[in-house]
Amino acid sequence: MASKLNRVVLIGVGGDSGCGKSTFLKRLRDLFSSDLITSICLDDYHSLDRKQRKETGITALDPRANNFDLMAEQAAALKAGETILKPIYNHETGKIDPPETISPTPIIILEGLHPFYDERVRNLLDFKVYFDLSDPIKIQWKIQRDMAERGHSYDDVIRAIESRRPDFSAYIDPQKEHADVVLEILPSELPLKSDGTKRIMARMVQVEGIPNYQPAHLFDSAISDVCWRPKFPNSDDELTFCYGTQIYHGRPASYLSIEGEFAPDDSPHLEEKLRNTGETKYGELASLILKHTDYPGSRDGTGFFQVLTGLKLRSIYEAIAFGAPTLTGAKA
Repeated sequence: MASKLNRVVLIGVGGDSGCGKSTFLKRLRDLFSSDLITSICLDDYHSLDRKQRKETGITALDPRANNFDLMAEQAAALKAGETILKPIYNHETGKIDPPETISPTPIIILEGLHPFYDERVRNLLDFKVYFDLSDPIKIQWKIQRDMAERGHSYDDVIRAIESRRPDFSAYIDPQKEHADVVLEILPSELPLKSDGTKRIMARMVQVEGIPNYQPAHLFDSAISDVCWRPKFPNSDDELTFCYGTQIYHGRPASYLSIEGEFAPDDSPHLEEKLRNTGETKYGELASLILKHTDYPGSRDGTGFFQVLTGLKLRSIYEAIAFGAPTLTGAKA
């Protein structure tokens, strides 16, 4: 009989489909070996299969299509180091398949549409990340993916987005209020790219007072808002890197933002201006970006902040697993 883990670190990763969660999970694989981390897609807790949803008119975003009692029960069991029999939602057939055995690893990622919706599950999480994609960028990305890769028409893409909007606004988007870190993707005011698509502004919102988390900031002081406009030969002339403070849904927070695109080779120059990155060695953040320049977002703040969030997640895991002092988010 396998020995029971004493402490499992439970991480929630939420957001709409197509917002970057899958790329983030791939980047986490660069930080953690396969024996350390297990990812569970919360679609597996659908209580209605595709046919039943179609017959009832209930979408997968609607809580009624999901079994939160089982999700909470099994999340608690995993955190206690116990093995579970997890259901499987088959995305190809749209049916619910027989369950599979999941034995806990030191880190369990619960990712999907509803990781923070149920209070029982939410209270079990040691760290919560939400991907917040603005409507203009969501439409742009979905058009690029579904028209180019899946053969959908423009009208089909827009119709699919609009059909999901009411349930997304009611059940998915409000969950960001519970997140510890929110990765926002916003349209930039910079000129359009040569292919006519929008440039983006990526923002990493860091809520204050999170145990074992010290917010990253620019330069040596985290007291005042500051922006830096570097001049790199292969980057946008208007590339801007900022740090500031704000109130996020009633909670004090700080943020980092990157507006515009840069060559992945310039990642080290951006990284060297940051403090509290969670790196174990200098240059680690940039090296992780350069390792997979083919990943989406490697030329803008999307990938940069995904990697930075992964490094901070690793720090949280190490603090919990190895008994490091619990911090309260105070800036340094």
